[in-house]
This record gives sequence, structure tokens and C-alpha cells, in this order.
Amino acid sequence: MPVRKTFRLCYNWFRDQFIRIPEFPRNILVTVLFLCAAYLISGLLIGHTGGENNSALVFVLAVVFISLLTTGYWYGILASLVSGFCINYFFMVPYAAFSLSYSGYPVAMLSMVAISCVVCALTARVKLQAAEAVRREKNTKALYELNERLNQEKSAIQLESARETIRSNILRAVSHDLRTPLTSISGAASVLLSSPETSEKNIAMLNDIKSDADTLIIMVENLLSVTRIQDGTIPLKKHEEMLEEVAGDAVLTTRRRFPSCKVGLDLSDDILFLPMDPMLIKQVMVNLLENAIRHSGDTEHITLHLFRQDQWAVVEVRDRGKGLSAEVCQAVQSGKPLPRSLSGDSTRGMGIGLSVCQSIIKAHGGFFAAGNNPEGGAVFRFGLPMEEAPHD
Repeated sequence: MPVRKTFRLCYNWFRDQFIRIPEFPRNILVTVLFLCAAYLISGLLIGHTGGENNSALVFVLAVVFISLLTTGYWYGILASLVSGFCINYFFMVPYAAFSLSYSGYPVAMLSMVAISCVVCALTARVKLQAAEAVRREKNTKALYELNERLNQEKSAIQLESARETIRSNILRAVSHDLRTPLTSISGAASVLLSSPETSEKNIAMLNDIKSDADTLIIMVENLLSVTRIQDGTIPLKKHEEMLEEVAGDAVLTTRRRFPSCKVGLDLSDDILFLPMDPMLIKQVMVNLLENAIRHSGDTEHITLHLFRQDQWAVVEVRDRGKGLSAEVCQAVQSGKPLPRSLSGDSTRGMGIGLSVCQSIIKAHGGFFAAGNNPEGGAVFRFGLPMEEAPHD
């Protein structure tokens, strides 16, 4: 066992050192070594026999090893030609002279060279086939590993899709179930507020109930819109509509919900007539107006401004409140949800409202932006692509 282990270690060391030699000198070295070994072995054989021996077979065997250990055909063919010359010159009568005058010598020389070349070609082809087999095995292994990764990713995507579907279904069901009782609560509070028998103390409580119920109704409506949005797209029922009418309806809705707040409407000189889903665009406007009322700290200078800019119908909601933080501006510009650190009572409903607005505008092929007004306050802006109505 120690002898075998020592032999294996010596063989591995010799192989490593041999591989480190550059290709061209390594091939030359192999060719020279085997030709010299064939010459020495043939010399020993002729010294013992004293006459013709199987030196041709020894040189053919050397050509086989040369073809096996070198790269390409040329070294084996070169070794075949050199072997034919050596056999004729050193090991065939007359010795130490190259001669083709004896009967059978030309045929023997050509046959030997031809056989060596054929053996060389076959050996080289076997080497190429072995290399191709190794390459195919590596490619097959790589494809198998890639297929395994793709299957794992596909399974993960399917699992996430199933979870998202379940989440959306639950959210949709809960939202539908919440909207009806909340609407009833808000309606009942409105009836009690209009009753002359309601005391002032109860009026204050009913106002709080109605305000909170209306807030929850808005959040439920936004949740229902979120469940309709898939990968930034939303089914639209677009038709030509005047943006001024949609904006007027949104302002009236906001004024009814917040009668103590002043909400202005600044219309464009041009008539903004463009394809849209009016219900969704109204929802965007109402969300932005209510965000301004609830979160800006300003209830006196909120304005909905409409104007045309190149091929865009632009809508701005301005206030003169405390403005937006850098985190909110960055999240809106990048299209990402608001940070969790801003999910307290002061921004209740703001994140999901803005997310719904962004998704609706994106589905319309428009843009959505937010920033601070140099004169004070925040500015939310979105644009819808303007398509000119055909003129008769």
C-alpha cells in the first residue's frame, strides 16, 4: 500500500508539472521523447536479433502515444514521416543509409507512413469525441441546474401569486362587508344631526361619529380600488369626458364631506376634453383634496387647479400648509409606498390613498408627482395624455 501511494503521488506530481509546460513546447517534447524511446527500443531489439525486427511496430506505437498526448494532427503526421525515415535509415539494409532501391522498400515505407497517419487521425478523432462528450456533459449539467433553479423560482412565484390572490380576495370581501355598515352609520349620524331634539353635547359626538365613518368609507373605497389593481394596471372604462366636469364633481363631494373647509377650483382657459375613466379620476382628485385637508394643517387655501401643458391635461392640488417631508416626496417620485415610520395617526390613510392615485394615473398612461411650493405648502400634480377631439 505505501508503494502504491508513493507511486500515485509521484505520478500526480509529474502530471501537474507536465501540464504547466506551455502547449507548443510540451507537444514538441512529447514527440521527441517518444521518437527517441522508439529508436532506443528498436536499437536494443536489432542488437539482440542481429537482423530485421519489428521496429516498424515500435514506431507505430510511438506515433499512437504521440497522437494521444499532443493536440492536433500535425505532430502525429510529423512523427509518422520521421518514423518512416528512421526505420529505413537505421534499421533496414543498408544500415546508416536511406535507400528505396531494394524490392518492397517503397511499399513498406508508404504503407508504414499511411498506417501511422491513419492511426494518428483515428486517435485525434477519439480525443475530439471525448472532449465533445465532456462538453456536452457539462452543458447538460448546467442546463439541469438552470432548470432546477427556474422550477424553484416558478414555484416561489406561483406561491406568492396564490398568497396575493387570497389576500386580495379577503381584502375585497372585508371591504364589501365594511362599506355597508359604515354607510349606515354615517347616514344615521346625519339624520340625528338634523334632528332638532339632539342636544349640543350629542351633536359634537355625532359629528365625530360621522367624520370617522366617512373617513373609514374613503379608506374602504381605496382598498376596493387596490384590489382591482394588478401589476400597475387597472381595468378602465374610458370615454371622452370634460375634465372640468369631473373636477367640479370632486370639489362638490369634498365640500359636502368637509363643509367647514374652503376648497377652490381654478379652471383652465382651454376646454380639457380627453379620454378617461371619470369615476377613477374623480377618486384621485377627492383623495388628493382630502389628503390636503387632513394632513396639511391648512383648511383655507386648498385649490384644485386645471391647465393644459403641451399634450398633457394637468391637475394640481395646492395648499399652504406644512408641506411634505423629504421621505414622502422621494417615495412619491419613485412610485413606492410611504415608509412605515409615517403610518401613524397624522398620516392615516395617506399612504394607501396616494398609492391608489399613482396606480390609477399610471393605468391612464399619465404621470404623478409631488413636491413643496416655494411659497409654502405642498403641491400634488398629475397629468393625463391629451387627445385632440376631431374637428368637423
